[in-house]
Amino acid sequence: MNDNKIFEDLFVLELANNHWGSVERGLKIISDFSKIVRFNNVRAAIKLQIRDVDSFIHKDFRDREDIRYIKKTLDTKLSFEDYEKLVQAVRKSGCISMVTPFDEKSVDTCVDLGVEILKIASSDLNDWFLIEKIARTKKPVVVSTGGSSLKDIDDVVKFFENRNIPLAINHCVSVYPSEDNELELNQIDFLKKRYPGHVIGFSTHEHTSWEYSIMMAYAKGARTFERHIDIDMDNIPVSPYCSKPENVDRWFKAYAKAKEMCGQGEQQKRIPPEKEIKYLDALVRGVYAKRDLPIGYKLEQISMEEDFYLAIPLQKGQMSCRELINGEVLLKEVKKDEPLIIDTIDSPYTQNENLKKTIYDRGI
Repeated sequence: MNDNKIFEDLFVLELANNHWGSVERGLKIISDFSKIVRFNNVRAAIKLQIRDVDSFIHKDFRDREDIRYIKKTLDTKLSFEDYEKLVQAVRKSGCISMVTPFDEKSVDTCVDLGVEILKIASSDLNDWFLIEKIARTKKPVVVSTGGSSLKDIDDVVKFFENRNIPLAINHCVSVYPSEDNELELNQIDFLKKRYPGHVIGFSTHEHTSWEYSIMMAYAKGARTFERHIDIDMDNIPVSPYCSKPENVDRWFKAYAKAKEMCGQGEQQKRIPPEKEIKYLDALVRGVYAKRDLPIGYKLEQISMEEDFYLAIPLQKGQMSCRELINGEVLLKEVKKDEPLIIDTIDSPYTQNENLKKTIYDRGI
């Protein structure tokens, strides 16, 4: 499978609304959010959107201001030099450069700018002209799955697997903004099971919480996370699906808490801390004599209930309910209600200094 480590624990911060076509606004967003990234010690890509406006919009429709998408695209048009300034600012900030290209010429622009990761928007999941062009760059790709069919996703995943191109798959609900009851976080489980070996992510447009969904998404196995970002500037209102710097700071901290609470990876058994082991050892029952037992007494399972009982507390050096005792012989007599100490029996436990030390270190 492809090397997808570039996507592991990666945050994608997308400049919303093409930063309203203002390079100054874009640079300020990059500056403000990269500080939050550094402060929280996370890996983050700052993502731009690039459209070759002259080819993207048909010439006969460029004056149609009644079509919102066309008007917005025209109003936020940028030059190659503008994009170059923004990409350089992302690199200087210590973040990863990333772009969503919406047409084939914009893919060429990404290559010329040396962009590190490309994104396929949910709306372009079955735009095969664009997908073919993106694949030819051989750059790592993140794809969002909002509004897609299962066949669409299967086809895209197979396409990139066949070309050995790293691919991350984002669960996404393309509703702006999304309500809590629209998030469908169980889709993360579905994507993980259906596409093993790929990093599964969560791209969200919610506006009610910056803590709950990322903690749940991380616990479910999402390992790349995306949000739209913006700032208060020039009296332009921030869209409700966007996150401001203080929101993203809370988002990062919730991720760190989720990571702490989830603990070690799902591929191996966790190693219990010493304090947990000691706590549980204090609850273990020790072996006590029911009657006086002489030297040479042979411990056998068939007579254990008649001659011994289990009770707390477990004492240092005492045999416990955890140790298998059968066939050992007492080297010393044991009085009624006394603990059965490891040194009083002829046992394999006494031959192993590490085991013996463990038994003497536990209990009270």
